[in-house]
Amino acid sequence: MDLRDLLNEAMAGMLARPVRTALTTLGTVLGITTLVITLGVAATAGNQIVGRFDALTATTVTVEVAENAKTAVEWDAVDQVTRLRGVTSAAAVAETKKSANLSVRSNKIIDPTRVTDQTLTVVATSTGLPGAVKGSMIQGRYFDAGHLARQDKVVVVGEQAAKMLGITRLDRAPAVFIGKHAYTVIGVLGAMQREKNLGTAVMVPPTIGKRFGIKDVTRVLINTSLGAADLIARQAPTALSPGNEAELQVIAPPSPTRARDAVQNDVNALFLILGLVSLVVGAVGIANVTLVTVMERVAEIGLRRSLGAARRHIAAQFLLESTLTGLTGGVIGASLGILAIVAVSAAKQWTPVLDLRLALIAPLAGALVGLLAGLYPALRAARMEPVDALR
Repeated sequence: MDLRDLLNEAMAGMLARPVRTALTTLGTVLGITTLVITLGVAATAGNQIVGRFDALTATTVTVEVAENAKTAVEWDAVDQVTRLRGVTSAAAVAETKKSANLSVRSNKIIDPTRVTDQTLTVVATSTGLPGAVKGSMIQGRYFDAGHLARQDKVVVVGEQAAKMLGITRLDRAPAVFIGKHAYTVIGVLGAMQREKNLGTAVMVPPTIGKRFGIKDVTRVLINTSLGAADLIARQAPTALSPGNEAELQVIAPPSPTRARDAVQNDVNALFLILGLVSLVVGAVGIANVTLVTVMERVAEIGLRRSLGAARRHIAAQFLLESTLTGLTGGVIGASLGILAIVAVSAAKQWTPVLDLRLALIAPLAGALVGLLAGLYPALRAARMEPVDALR
């Protein structure tokens, strides 16, 4: 029996019972579809998360000044950082342990029934803080170089701090009292994507911060263009304090590739088991139906053996039938899985990530499942004696 005759016999055996063959193939279809969807959606979701990671995190660099640093970072050194190619915004922040627990109140009224004093963090910042924390002024404005030059007694409060102090409007120039001195509130800063803890803080110019012992810059917040974070992380210490780079600690974003791989591994580990279980179910279905087919075709097997067919010919026929059944399920399952990935990506407005190797490996995996599932039925058919089969 040559390969063409063997293939014709296997196809005839499959098409003789189309409904049974379709139901048998369904198990493999479900298994392969689940595997393709799992791997494809994991890659697509990982790519989407990396995109968001790039937009929100991969563009942020923080430079911290060591507590025991011998050389302080000057406030105007931020201007040197903003001149670096790839930097979109930057700001310096200064705070101390003492300034993290200062008493702040919004009026001088002494009312035993009300708690007017709030323990808030007071920080000194440079003028570019709103852009550095990716926030926006909900009310008023942020202090600028003119306020610093005149040493104006002005402050900006975070959105949550304004609610705690009862500040709802700025048209009447409300004031807050830090210690015994009053400072005019000129703005409310909110919607911060970085340094969200500043939402409950009072921000003062460096000229005012000296009164509370806040004079040395403790950290510099830098935002960069996509892809420039690594370069800026290397250049920023030199720009801020030339010759004293060792006293500055740079916190750069981790590699986006690692984040993507971590997401894919987590999703794969969660759903890969489901796909394998589906494949096992499909393999059991193919083995069961192939075994039933062997028992139904005992007379045919006996006739073939009596006409000269060897054991290997009988085994090859049933192995080929089960392999073709698995291959068909693999092709259909791969096609359905790819369509599902594209549909999910379109619904979520994602960019689908499809691996061409997956489309080729999935049908081969289905064929392998069919081959393994048909081993026992094929061996059982091959072991039948012609006389017993005909009887």
